[in-house]
Amino acid sequence: MSKAVSIGNVVIGGGNKVAIQTMCDIKTSKIDDIIKEIENVYDLGCDIVRLSVKDAEDAAALKDIRKRSPVPIVADIHFDYRLALAAIDAGVDKIRINPGNIGSEDKVKEVAVALKRTGIAVRVGSNSGSIEKDFLQKFGKSEISLAESALKNVAILEKYGVNNIVVSAKASSVPLTVATYRYLAKKTDYPLHLGVTEAGSKDNGIVKNSVGIGSLLLDGIGDTIRVSLTAPITEEVIAAKRILRSVGLDNNYAEIISCPTCGRTAYDMKGLLSLVERATAKVTKPVKIAVMGCVVNGPGEAGDCDLGIAGGDGKCVIFKKGKVYITAPEDEAKELFLKEIDKLING
Repeated sequence: MSKAVSIGNVVIGGGNKVAIQTMCDIKTSKIDDIIKEIENVYDLGCDIVRLSVKDAEDAAALKDIRKRSPVPIVADIHFDYRLALAAIDAGVDKIRINPGNIGSEDKVKEVAVALKRTGIAVRVGSNSGSIEKDFLQKFGKSEISLAESALKNVAILEKYGVNNIVVSAKASSVPLTVATYRYLAKKTDYPLHLGVTEAGSKDNGIVKNSVGIGSLLLDGIGDTIRVSLTAPITEEVIAAKRILRSVGLDNNYAEIISCPTCGRTAYDMKGLLSLVERATAKVTKPVKIAVMGCVVNGPGEAGDCDLGIAGGDGKCVIFKKGKVYITAPEDEAKELFLKEIDKLING
């Protein structure tokens, strides 16, 4: 089990729930716009939000943002150690740095001393574009060079007494990402921040992240996740929640199962499925609902569902735990089914 590290009021590692992260995609100095973005993803279930700190103007905005934000804030800094110091002074909950690109050792030491003094957490690591040259020459572009580059950055901060550390080591290649985190999990007990970097558009990126992050979570590896997408950040949070649900790490929702349909489907199952998804979008307790195409794989294959429906020739059956208890014409059955869903989630 990884050690526990506090990010504001969110604790990652140590057996705590896997935290969902995203990163705002507008300039941090636009404070009101940033707060609106943060509130939007908070409402969707995001636990931690990261902000890029590109210049002094961004750094100056952090104190106000932190006061107004409903979630812990991570300041993402590259190249300028002074911005890291300013973020720490502003009271952010975590900073993200790469010690290798923020200046000389004296400058890294200044940041480390500030981190140790305040107890603020720090994420360090590497990605496939920033592998240390000596590791790259020795091991090529591999899980060893990527992971050891991350661990080298960890060691730099440990040298100055910093231990509130979260580690990441991402690649755009799913196999390389998975192999690297499996390697890291054997080498360190710091919490691991999972993600597939530069994963692409919404559709392609969700597939890559789901395969990569999902594989690791099923191995018991990972303490916080960010689904990187070239898409609105709300999509990242929605995808992250779905990944956690798919691997069994979030059961407080309405699980909707549905068959892929075939020539036996004789009613508007797809239309009903859309209505059911909307009706259950905000459910926060474990319920399982089935929308099935026909009685062949209706009550039988969905026998463990709290509630289900399957269609036939102009009529549908509604069932609970595999037992049929209502048979009605299609249009009437749809309304009855939605009413039964309301009873299930609100009764």
